[in-house]
Amino acid sequence: MHVVVPSSYGSKYDFCRYVAVGDEPFHKSYGEQFHPFLIGAAMNIQAALKKAKLDSKVKVVVPCSFDSFETGFNTSSEVHFRPDVNKTMTELLMFLGKLGSPFFVTISPFITHLETKNISLDFSLFRETARPHNFSHKTYKNSFDLSYDTVVTALSSAGYPNMDIVVAKIGWPTDGAANASSILAETFIKRLISHLRSNLGTPLRPHKPPLETYILSLLDEDQRSIASGNFERHWGLFTFDGQAKYHVDLGQGSSSLVNAQNVEYLSSKWCVVNNNKDLSNATTSALEACANADCTALSPGGSCFNISWPSNISYAFNSYYQQHDQRAESCDFAGLGLITTVDPSMDHCRFPIEIRISHAEFHRLCNFQWLILLVTTLLAAAFAV
Repeated sequence: MHVVVPSSYGSKYDFCRYVAVGDEPFHKSYGEQFHPFLIGAAMNIQAALKKAKLDSKVKVVVPCSFDSFETGFNTSSEVHFRPDVNKTMTELLMFLGKLGSPFFVTISPFITHLETKNISLDFSLFRETARPHNFSHKTYKNSFDLSYDTVVTALSSAGYPNMDIVVAKIGWPTDGAANASSILAETFIKRLISHLRSNLGTPLRPHKPPLETYILSLLDEDQRSIASGNFERHWGLFTFDGQAKYHVDLGQGSSSLVNAQNVEYLSSKWCVVNNNKDLSNATTSALEACANADCTALSPGGSCFNISWPSNISYAFNSYYQQHDQRAESCDFAGLGLITTVDPSMDHCRFPIEIRISHAEFHRLCNFQWLILLVTTLLAAAFAV
């Protein structure tokens, strides 16, 4: 199992093994807008690597979303790529096969559980009490193996039964939805790592686990798109300010993650609703605040979902206030906001304080899910060698 960290500092390029072209360009939400450019972009990157004499060390890959496949998770062994991606995917597989590059794919037992009625939480969390599923005449005891062999079956149907597979993203969110919690995330990550280390593989690829597995993600991302769900901003092993959410051994000989040290926060101030004002329009103001801040913890199942009115209004106001660097005018809300030095956090609902701008930018730069180099950066570096 690999976590996305530099593998070595022995030379200038040891830290980079892959260059990803896009981030899940086959995702349904994008339609076909990237298909015409994908293979050409990959070929250009490969040409740049070859000119820089890095093509033997760095592989060009294209991360694929799990919705690139069509399957009903039933007893049928028929799995194929979506009709709208099939032509471009065929060209991509030829490109990868020729260069010996692996197939990068996102696997998300959490999302599969969320979207598939017959996939239970126990099955998603590797629990022994889970009801087994049958697929491709094989019996599966967990969602990860089932999803992985779905990919294997699709590749085999396309004529690439032995292509290496890298799990580009896998994780479990800790907020923003039902069953998105630190407790369940810790259970999932620990059991996933244990499963990978066992080297058992899957029914269709026994004793041949993924070539590499990348955990999503290092830190929470408060500006990540929530088109797929409010949980999307809560994949991190660490909170936005670098504090570990749970304990897990990532192979470094320690079962504890180390919190970020000497984090500099803004002042201990929060923006809350002024209860002495007419709050008849407070909900409208809160919705406007949430449209420009992060209120995903207020989602059904979220850590702040159960706080009562007007505390939920205060949460929205504070989120906006913190993301706008505690500027006084960002706690106005037509006179409904009030700046306080009393922490309004309660139970499991944390009202955060933002970190200072310079540190915030640093942490966001360090917030990598897996190593992606932008095409323009690569080309500039390659031709400079």
